[in-house]
Amino acid sequence: MSGTRCQALYPFSGERHRQGLRFAAGELITVLQVPDGGWWEGQKEDGLRGWFPASYVQLLEQKPRKATPQAEEDTLNGHLPPGWQSYMSPQGRRYYVNTFTNETTWERPSSVPGTPKSPVSQKSSAVNGYYISGSPVHQLDSGHTSLRKASGDPQSPGSPAAPRRQSKESSLTINCVTFPHPDVMPEQQLLKPSEWSYCDYFWADKKDSQGNNTVSGFEILLQKQLKGKQMQKEMAEFVRERIKIEEEYAKNLSKLSQNSLAAQEEGTLGEAWAQLKKSLADEAEVHLKFSSKLQSEVEKPLLNFRENFKKDMKKCDHHIADLRKHLASRYTAVEKARKALTERQKDLEMKTQQLEVKLSNKTEEEIKKARRKSTQAGDDLMRCVDLYNQAQSKWFEEMVTTTLELERLEVERVEMIRQHLCQYTQLRHETDMFNQSTVELVDQLLRKVDPAKDRELWVKEHKTGDIRPVDMEI
Repeated sequence: MSGTRCQALYPFSGERHRQGLRFAAGELITVLQVPDGGWWEGQKEDGLRGWFPASYVQLLEQKPRKATPQAEEDTLNGHLPPGWQSYMSPQGRRYYVNTFTNETTWERPSSVPGTPKSPVSQKSSAVNGYYISGSPVHQLDSGHTSLRKASGDPQSPGSPAAPRRQSKESSLTINCVTFPHPDVMPEQQLLKPSEWSYCDYFWADKKDSQGNNTVSGFEILLQKQLKGKQMQKEMAEFVRERIKIEEEYAKNLSKLSQNSLAAQEEGTLGEAWAQLKKSLADEAEVHLKFSSKLQSEVEKPLLNFRENFKKDMKKCDHHIADLRKHLASRYTAVEKARKALTERQKDLEMKTQQLEVKLSNKTEEEIKKARRKSTQAGDDLMRCVDLYNQAQSKWFEEMVTTTLELERLEVERVEMIRQHLCQYTQLRHETDMFNQSTVELVDQLLRKVDPAKDRELWVKEHKTGDIRPVDMEI
């Protein structure tokens, strides 16, 4: 497929891949590589090259040869047995239909009597490029139905009638999100390797503490952020209590310095005693300054940090929740389209059997109508799957963007608290140099504060799943 041109169906920002190719809807791209995994490498007309999701583009069909196709058609039909006509499938493959019996085959019928051919059996026919079998659609292990488009690859004669090889489905859907099937899953590289990033480990949902309902991975991240906000508020309340104690202590020292006990002492001892009482007043002043700085440099910043944090979190929550609801509605539409296709194919099969029993113009009209409806149902299913994949892709990009923002805010919060607690210990040192040993261990622990390590430990304990969603296939 290398060298084939394709056209973008939807805009792609390029942010989902380290070497992503950014493009707008409608841009033309030359395909350079088509490895497994759903990502292709391509080059735009301006020379830029990179990787993009295959589901975002459609291949441009090769222009047909201008060598009198009608004459070729007439020639082919002219050498067919009576009642046979040749047609071209949407994939460019020729098939043959007996207009008397409605029998369909990929192999050219022979006009020599007794020559076998491999027709499509009455339980399996190809209509407008879709396989329609006795059990109208292949049932997935997960209980969903799958429509398989007829292939344009060269096959042995009569292959549509041959038994289809059983192959494992490549994906399964959980809570309306499509993930790669674990038995056939290609290796997925982490978006941010070795960083234990939020954007890699919270794609799946998990049971809540009661085991009744499921909680999305994003909701778990959101609750961590709100818990962090509450912890910060409680830290500010703790510092406020410390300020009250400091102010009360300074007030008592000042009051004691004015006590008249032993005020009658004379001489040098009297001077030393008077200085001791004065030192209490000086110490009280130091503690008052300490409490004032604690309020302005520690408590207030802790309370004011991200004042709109909760409002922002609610906005993020609603945004991601709306995308999940939209994805669920698209999934419901896919399931409805699958059911409609099944019903149309059953109707077509029933009318085909009626035609075999009794030939009539009315029955032929009914089967043509049933074919049109079956084909329309298949097209509707493809459209619904495309819309589902678009909705999931949008949710995917917003999840990555939003979780990285939550990650940044968490690092910012931890770093901010660390800085102000360091300011607390610094003020404490200035206030009481003789009791440095009481805060020395606090200093050591504060130097070891590491948001990345905290994140790794938390993610290991709370992660919901590192398998990212993939496009639904039919």
